[in-house]
Amino acid sequence: MKKTPALLMAVVMLFSLAACSGSNTTAANSGGTAANSSNNGSEQSGQVSQGVTDTEVLIANSAAVSGSYAPVGVPFLAGIEAYLKMINESGGIDGRQVTFLHTDDEFDPVKGKAALQNFVEDEKVFAIVGHFGTPVVGATIEDLKEYGIPSVYFATGIGQLYAENAVTNEEGFNIFPVQPIYVTEGKIMVARGVSNFDAQKIGIIYTNDDAGKDMLQGASEQCNELGIEYVSEQVSAGSADVSAAVTSLKNAGVDFVICAAIQATMPTIVKEMAAQGMTVPVITTYVNVSAAISEQVASDITGKFDVYGNGWVSYEDERAENLALYQEYIDAEYSDNTYAQTGWLAAYFFCEGLRRCESKELTWENYMAALEESPIQNPFGGQIDYSNGTRAGTQEMNMRKVNTSDPTGWELIDGLQSIQSLLS
Repeated sequence: MKKTPALLMAVVMLFSLAACSGSNTTAANSGGTAANSSNNGSEQSGQVSQGVTDTEVLIANSAAVSGSYAPVGVPFLAGIEAYLKMINESGGIDGRQVTFLHTDDEFDPVKGKAALQNFVEDEKVFAIVGHFGTPVVGATIEDLKEYGIPSVYFATGIGQLYAENAVTNEEGFNIFPVQPIYVTEGKIMVARGVSNFDAQKIGIIYTNDDAGKDMLQGASEQCNELGIEYVSEQVSAGSADVSAAVTSLKNAGVDFVICAAIQATMPTIVKEMAAQGMTVPVITTYVNVSAAISEQVASDITGKFDVYGNGWVSYEDERAENLALYQEYIDAEYSDNTYAQTGWLAAYFFCEGLRRCESKELTWENYMAALEESPIQNPFGGQIDYSNGTRAGTQEMNMRKVNTSDPTGWELIDGLQSIQSLLS
């Protein structure tokens, strides 16, 4: 079995942005460029071709490159810029160079809203690429939908990005997430329980925050779809006492546990399960798959039960070649930086839509239809399928296990799989 490479350990930190709260505000005045969000996504975008000339496509984002989130935002932008440099140096796409505008929003939703309005209404960009951080995304998601502007890749996993069968921008037709969304991950965790562990009765212990509730939503929906019995218990995020919730799951006789809690709360739950003598396997979110977590629980679970975690990136096989290409173009200081790799992915997914529009008029309608026409292969992961209005982010995840003999590592147990492949 393979250990998680060291550079994978950093990947979970970018997505802990999803745990940061930001107050949602009403949509900004969208002015004359905004589309009517009650129409079909194709209909409302058909006449829009702003940010496009015969020689250029203009895109933008705002992200924190100062303050406490600069260690994430700076390499994230470096990854976007490195990919676009590679594209532009090779002649662009369909004869067009991709020009990237950026504003430092300091992780401030008010500044993020102002930046978005400027990009769309004043700069008139074609797309938003790599929208960054839960507070800003949460405050602007309705603005993006009202504008109808193609929005590709979000550095967060909040549930507001999730949609099934979206046909209007109001429903999220113009939203194209790539990173895992907690709702989708909750569904995958149930599929893992059924496929890998023959789960018959699943316990879901979740935190009363957006991350926990989103995972509960996905897990409960998947259980209902499969006819699997489940028991759910809520705990407070950061709680030091989760004994009552654990006792409830133990007494219910569950045979598989989904720990829908991130970082600080997850080890508390696992330790309490061990203390109460539970022996059933546990699976948790990819956000927890790091040495900082495994080191906290390894000694408690040894000889009692195993703890598994999801993952969405992989560097095996042909993906090793993709990593080498990334390292060829990124600054040396970011060669093993996962934040920079995710920025590279943001630009890659946007450009894949451009490639599919070659020899076509580049409008919002044609661009979004191109993203939907067939699954897109993540260079460092599985396929993402946007067809039929699916906006679920990463839909293929692998599974790792805490290595109790070497608690700094998580062993790769099973490769990237979708819900469909797990249940087939």
